[in-house]
Parts: sequence; C-alpha cells; structure tokens
Amino acid sequence: MEPPGDRDAGANAPRRRAFHYNAGFLTNARVRRILTLAGYDLKLGKPDADDDVVVWGHSPYAPRGEAVAKATGAHLVRVEDAFLRSLFPGRSGEPPLGLVIDRQGIHFDASQPSDLEALLSTHPLDDTALLNRARDVMARMAEAHLSKYSASDPGLEPPAPGYVLLLDQTREDASIALGQATPDNFAEALTWAREDHPDAQIVIKTHPETQQGHRPGHFDPDTLPPNVILDDRPISLWRMFDHARAVYTVTSQGGFEAILAGHKPVTFGVPFYAGWGLTDDRRPTPARRQRHLTRAQLIAGALVLYPTWYDPHADALGEVEDVLGALEAQARSWREDRRGYVALGMRSWKKGHLRTAFGRHGQLDFEEDAARAGGDGRPVLVWAGRETEAIRQACADAPLYRVEDGFLRSRGLGAELIAPLSLVLDDLGIYYDPTRESRLEHLIAEAAALPVARLDRAERLIQSLRRAGLTKYNLPGDPAPPMPDDRPVILVPGQVEDDASIRLGAGDVNTNDELLRTARRLNPQAFVIYKPHPDVEAGLRSGALPEAAHGLADHIAQTTSAEALLAISDRVVTMTSAMGFEALIRGIPVTTLGAPFYAGWGLTSDLGPVPDRRTARPSLAALVHAALITYPRYMDPATGLPCAVEVAVARLVSGEGLAQKPALRGLAKLQGWFAGQSWIWRR
Repeated sequence: MEPPGDRDAGANAPRRRAFHYNAGFLTNARVRRILTLAGYDLKLGKPDADDDVVVWGHSPYAPRGEAVAKATGAHLVRVEDAFLRSLFPGRSGEPPLGLVIDRQGIHFDASQPSDLEALLSTHPLDDTALLNRARDVMARMAEAHLSKYSASDPGLEPPAPGYVLLLDQTREDASIALGQATPDNFAEALTWAREDHPDAQIVIKTHPETQQGHRPGHFDPDTLPPNVILDDRPISLWRMFDHARAVYTVTSQGGFEAILAGHKPVTFGVPFYAGWGLTDDRRPTPARRQRHLTRAQLIAGALVLYPTWYDPHADALGEVEDVLGALEAQARSWREDRRGYVALGMRSWKKGHLRTAFGRHGQLDFEEDAARAGGDGRPVLVWAGRETEAIRQACADAPLYRVEDGFLRSRGLGAELIAPLSLVLDDLGIYYDPTRESRLEHLIAEAAALPVARLDRAERLIQSLRRAGLTKYNLPGDPAPPMPDDRPVILVPGQVEDDASIRLGAGDVNTNDELLRTARRLNPQAFVIYKPHPDVEAGLRSGALPEAAHGLADHIAQTTSAEALLAISDRVVTMTSAMGFEALIRGIPVTTLGAPFYAGWGLTSDLGPVPDRRTARPSLAALVHAALITYPRYMDPATGLPCAVEVAVARLVSGEGLAQKPALRGLAKLQGWFAGQSWIWRR
C-alpha cells in the first residue's frame, strides 16, 4: 500500500467544479469517488466559463455535455475506464479500479490529440526508475494473466501453437469509428490474416462482453471460412499470445497487450498504440505520432502516467502497483474459487472467515461426513492438521486442499479465536510436513529462478516487515531486558509440543526441554534466552518447560515480545518454529534441529533431517516471495476484499479492521478457562 509515486497528487491538486449531464456520474459511486479524489467536485446545473464539463468518453450521452461546454465556454473533460479495469466488464456491476481523465481528447479518438498522445510524444520517458516500474508492470501483468478484464482462466489450453490470433471487438464500440475504422475492417483483417499466413489456422478471440452476452461481436461462427475458429472461452490472452505466430486487430486494447507480450500486432484501425514503431499499421497513422517508442516507454505512458488509479483498500488515489496488487488477489480468488468448495470438519468459529476467504465467487458448503464431501464433485477443504488417510481415501475422486494459517496471521492467537488475515491452500501437502512435498516447496524452488524485477518486490516487503517489526502473531509485550556486552545472544523459541509441525518435522529433538539443552550444548558460552510459545504461555496448548530445565537458560522471556527479542539476538536455534523464518527476514543466522519449510535451501545451518529433494538455492528474497507473496491468500479485514500482502502489512501496522468480534471474545475466554482447568487437572 506504499508503492512509489505521489499518492496525494490528486488531494493536493486545485479543486475544480465539474458539471455533468449523464446519470452514470450520479449512480456510479466508484466513478464519483475517483473524480472527487482527483480534485473534481461534481455538480448539476449550468457551468461558468472557468468550470469543467465532464462526459463519459464518446458515449451516446456525451453530446449533451459537449453542447453545454460549447455554449458556455467551459472546458470539456472526457472520462473513461483505465486500461486495467476490473475482473468483469462494467455491465456486470464491477466498479473500475482506475479512470483516464483526459482534458484534450480521449485516447481512442485518433482524429485529435489526447493527453496520452501528448504524453507519448513529448514526455522524456527516459527516467530509469520509471522505466523499471514499467517493466515490472509488464512482468506482473504477464505473470498474473491480467488484462483490462481479468476474469480469465490461465489453466485453459490454447489451440495448437502456430495459429494467427485475430481480436474481435463489440459492435458499435466508439473506439472503432473514432479509431478510423468500420465494421468492414474486421473482415479485411481476417482476409489479410489468411493471405499473410495461408498455412496457419486463424483463431478469432471473442470480446469478454460478447462472451457474457452483453454485446454482439463482428463474426458469426456459422459463416466462418475453413480453418478459422472462434474461441469464446474465458482463456487468458497471455496464453493465447504465447502460442500465436502473429496478432491481428482493428483497435482492440488486446493489441496493446500483445505488444507487452512481445508481438508486433497488425492494426487495421488507428488505436492509441499505433504509429509509435511497435505495430504493423495497415492504415495511415496521424502525422503527430513521429516518435519511436520502446515497449517500456509505451507502458510507462499508458499504464503508469496517464491513468488516475484508485486503491480500493485505502479508498484513495494510488499507483498502478496498487491496482496490480488488487487485481492479482481478486483474479486469484475468482480463478481458484468459482467452482465452489465443500469444507470438511471445520470448527464453527472458523466458518465466517472461511466464507470471506473462499466463498466470494462460488458456493462454499460445510460438511461433517467425508464420504459426502468427497462425492459432491467440488474440491474439498480440510484443515491441514485434521487430514487423515480415511479423508484422503474418501476424497480420492475430488481435489483435496489442506488449509492453514499463513505466516503473517494476525494480531493475536488462533487459539484465542482471532481470525487470520492470511490462509494457505495446498493441493500437494502442507508446508510444515517435510515427509511429503508441499506446494510451498515447489514455489520456493521456482522462486530461485525469478527475475530481479520480481525479487525487488520481495526486497521491499522485507524492508517493510523489518521497519514495522511484524511477526506471525504480533502480540504486545515488554521490551527486552539488558544484555551482556561480551556474550552472543541465542534466542530459543519454544513450541507447542503436540503441534503437527513437531510431530512431522522435528526429528530427534522434539520437546522444548531437548531443544533448550541442545541450544546450550551448541552455545556453551552464549547468553541463551528461551521464549515460551504464546499458546503455551497462555495455557492453551501443551509444551511447558520442566522446572529442571529452567537453569539452562540465562533468561526466560515470558512477557517480552518476539520482535524485541529478535532485535537483540545474534542467532536463533529452533526445531521448526516460524520464528526462524522471521529471524531470516531480519538477517539473523538460524540453526534448525528439525525440517521447517525454510530449512534445506542453503539459508540456514541445518542439524536436522532435511529432505534431499530441497536442492534449489534461492536467495532470501526468493524465499520470501514464495512464502509471503505467492503461497498465501490475504483478506483485507477492513473491506472484506482479497488483497495483496502489502495491504495485510498495512492493516497489521494500523490495526484497522482487526478488532475481534464480541461473540468470539466471550467464546475465547470460555475456551481459555476450560483449557486452564484441563491443565490443572493434568498436573
């Protein structure tokens, strides 16, 4: 939520009265909000000469405002959706994540200059930081399969490689006529595609609004020539680009995205991206467009500088990086969840946040019987620690996903019924079980080959976590006690001894007593601090240190916060604790006695039984990218929307939306009382 750029530019701009004559500016709350944040005070009535009149592009209602502006001398401003809009088209009720607010023309009208054309013509577009941002935008769009409308399925297979891709558009779209084209140019594009590539199959990609039945396209599937097919599936354009030998378009924004994917599209109209040396233009382009641009320069102008972006989590103007984060999270939610789930054996208090996390786009039902869950036909969710062989057999014919908390969880304990901000779904195993592969293991191995642009985001996240002092639970605590100057400080985090991560991954050292004894043996001269696990300290779980072992530690930090302890530690010795991962993030050396997910990759000193299959050697940034960016899914507690990790970090810092529900506070207290009585009885 703190990307580069001036987030407050709109707030600091002079306010302008903006008169409108289109009901959409009254009824579309998101459009009104973005314009207000950008400095426009929307009004009804008659403007003065120094006021603005806003119209929606070249919509059928735009002439009303155009006439008023001409009669009064007010300045005409055209507004349109930005090039990264939403999951679905606006006709589906989706609010936009950005607008273009053009005071000269509009980008799809080639008959006159626009703010975008002027920017591409005159802006230096040579700043290294700006161009690096543009390249990162391009990489993130490709990686997450993002487009203007991002409800696409990257899992769908394109036709056999080597086809020619022709991009259809909706009939009577304003960008066609104003892009100096006609409906006949679509037939012309098809003719030339067949002429230029006589041996290739031609694949016509249907526009998303045509696919959803909102507006017709230009091609009838029943009258197509031989070797020409229509693809109306919600397939990712990026996958289509990967397998296409050429791309043909009239004025579609898909042609712009084809440039981002490395193509030189053939254009039969004059879209905003034509005439800059990046397209094969079969129509004359405006003489105003004399400059030759690189892909990064085009992206910098069209996606970084031209639009007015909106951050839905901050309810503020943002940058393109905010929109990428929001769309990545929303698209992932739609792609993974739209077929629905059956959640098996979930505790009642978890059902609310499971619905928030996984029930936005598909039916989420709860079931107690494994056979009924497995026979439903939908994917099955089970809390990782409750998975059994019987459940695996019952779900043999259904995808089975293990659910667990993520590594940036909350401000408080799950045992105290604090809802998590992050959850993971693992289709292979679960991150704390080294006896089998997990999806996280695959992601870590893949992250070792990530390009620098992808790792830069992880580096920024690492710095944010260090500055904010965030850990998994972010519990309050006392400051660290004074430390000796002449002895290294070894932090030993205790764990819940019956936790699955200990049972499955701890190896020979599998109790807190043995952990502390081993840490002392390895570091006989050090100042050893033992930190009890918060759940154990709260009396909610097993793992209390025997009285006889207390003398092995120089200090038992019962009330000191984890962050305060990490800040003074020279090394962490652990079985499988997440605190080892948090230490790595802070640059602290870690010795592992078990096989936590972060062991075995060359970043830790491993004395436990690490799986041989962990052969990749990722950097710390790569490990963080896999564990904190790619693997978990985050929910914004303030808006209820899927969100990027940066939003979760901001919420953990501010506390916004994190208050526990009153009913759960009472239930947690009751649970704690019973746990305390049980502990007393066991003693």
